[in-house]
Amino acid sequence: LSPGHPRWYDLIDAFSTLPRNLNFIQHSSRLGWKLNKRARPIMIDPALHSLNKSEIWWVMKQRSLPTAFKLYTGSAWTILSRSFAEYSVVGWDNLPRTLLLYYTNFVSSPEGYFQTVICNSEDYKNTTANHDLHYITWDTPPKQHPRSLGVKDHRRMILSSRPFARKFKKNDPVLDKIDRELLRRYKGQFAYGGWCARSGKRHGTCSGLRSENYGVLRPGPRSRRLQN
Repeated sequence: LSPGHPRWYDLIDAFSTLPRNLNFIQHSSRLGWKLNKRARPIMIDPALHSLNKSEIWWVMKQRSLPTAFKLYTGSAWTILSRSFAEYSVVGWDNLPRTLLLYYTNFVSSPEGYFQTVICNSEDYKNTTANHDLHYITWDTPPKQHPRSLGVKDHRRMILSSRPFARKFKKNDPVLDKIDRELLRRYKGQFAYGGWCARSGKRHGTCSGLRSENYGVLRPGPRSRRLQN
């Protein structure tokens, strides 16, 4: 979403009432099958040193679980505060760097790195909202990847009030439905927003910035649903 987009207003308005140090990281200490399939095996990703794509290399020997920190897992989709992002980069107590080395040889490290860092940090462990703000559906029993969303999922997506959803197939009709009914975006045009008015032409895109409304925050009803 770009600034000026109506949903952008809703996100800004909803997040403006929250603590600035809040981190949306869905996490759990129950690793389940990931304990033996992800935590114990050791792998080497050739992408770390090669420009050509190839399969990962598995090391025969497995490693024991760490004792210096507890492993957590969760969704790879996160919203991080500026403070926690800086901590993850600078790592003034060396925890982020230690875990970075550990997760270098870990399959699907985005599903565990930030979760393990924040839940083992005394400064940040109480700044988490255990949610990734995504609408995702899984098969029963769940497969490795979530279901692709379609038109039949449209109503449930809207009623969930979650600002993000995945995953979609390329050019799926539900994307056109979202553009048309939710974002008010029509073929060949930008989405209608507070900084962009219709030009009146059939294939017009934007008549320009409306100076009297430039920078004005105009949240819609979905902002209140998102706040809830």
